[in-house]
Amino acid sequence: MRALVVGSGFVGRALARRMAGPGCEAVLASRTPPSPHGDAAAPDWLRLDITQDGSFGHALEETQADTVVLVHGPSDVTWCEQHPGEAMHGHAEAARQVLRAAGDRRVVFISTDNVFDAKTGAPDEFVPPRPANAYGRAKLAAERILAGLPAVSLLRVSLIYGWEPADSPKWLNFFAACVHRLRAGEQVTAPVDQWTTPVLLDDVVEVTTALARAQAPPRLLHLGGPDRISRAEWAVLIAAQLGITPDLVVAEPRANGRYADRPASTCLSSALLATHRATAGLAPRPVLEGSRFLLDRHLSTTPRSSV
Repeated sequence: MRALVVGSGFVGRALARRMAGPGCEAVLASRTPPSPHGDAAAPDWLRLDITQDGSFGHALEETQADTVVLVHGPSDVTWCEQHPGEAMHGHAEAARQVLRAAGDRRVVFISTDNVFDAKTGAPDEFVPPRPANAYGRAKLAAERILAGLPAVSLLRVSLIYGWEPADSPKWLNFFAACVHRLRAGEQVTAPVDQWTTPVLLDDVVEVTTALARAQAPPRLLHLGGPDRISRAEWAVLIAAQLGITPDLVVAEPRANGRYADRPASTCLSSALLATHRATAGLAPRPVLEGSRFLLDRHLSTTPRSSV
C-alpha cells in the first residue's frame, strides 16, 4: 500500500507514522511543512495546496499512491465561524479536487461530530446530519461531494485527544492544553455545559488504518469514545490524575468562552463499529484509561492519584 495523507497536523502526522510500516509507504502532503515537535521520525512530506486545480492529481502521480487519507482543511471551530467562506472553500473545494482525480483509489475522509447539532443526543450513522456551525457545514459539504467516489469511507470522529509538547507552534488539543497548564500551576477554564465523547488519537489511528486496509469497509462510520463527559469534568479528572488540586479548574458556561460556537453536545455513537467486519474488535478507550496511558508514556515519573 502507498498512502497519501493530506493534512500534516496533529492527526495527519500520527496517521502517516502508523501507516509507514512493513509493506506500506506513506507520504504527508500539506501547504506548509509539518512541525517536527514531538515526532520521533518525521514522515516524508510533499508540498500540496489541495484546493489548487490539478494539484492533487499531480500529487497522486508523484507518489503513486493507491490509498488516500484526508485530514485537511481548517478545523478551529471559532475561526471557521468567523470565516465561513474560507472554511467552506478549504473543505469543499479540496473534496472536488479529490473527486476529479482519485478514481477507484481507497479514500478515507476524517469528518467531524460537528455535522450534528445538540438536538440529536449521541447520533449514530443512521441519524441525518444537521450542522449548527460553519465548520460542520463545510465538513458535511465535503462528505456529500466525496460520497460520489466508488471506494470512500467517511469517518466522523468525536473530540480527538493525545499528547503534544507544550511548545507546539499551534493550539493544543484539549487534553494536552489541560496537562501543561495544570502542571505549570495555571488555571484551566472549561465549559461545564459542553459535552463530548473524547477519542484517544491512538484509537483514531487504528480505526482509520483498518478502514484504509479493509477489503470492504463501511462507507460511513462514527467513532466516539464510551464516555459522555463535559470539558470541565474532564479537566478535573486530569487534575486528579496529575495529583493537582482541582481548584485550578474554573467551570464556566459554554457561551462565555471559545466554545460558544460548538453545539452543547458533540457526542457520537456507532451502530457499526463493533459489528462491521472491518472494525470489529477495535474499541475506543474510556477517557480515564486513555489519559493514564498518555501520562504513563510521557510523564512516567509524575506522581498521580489513583482516580
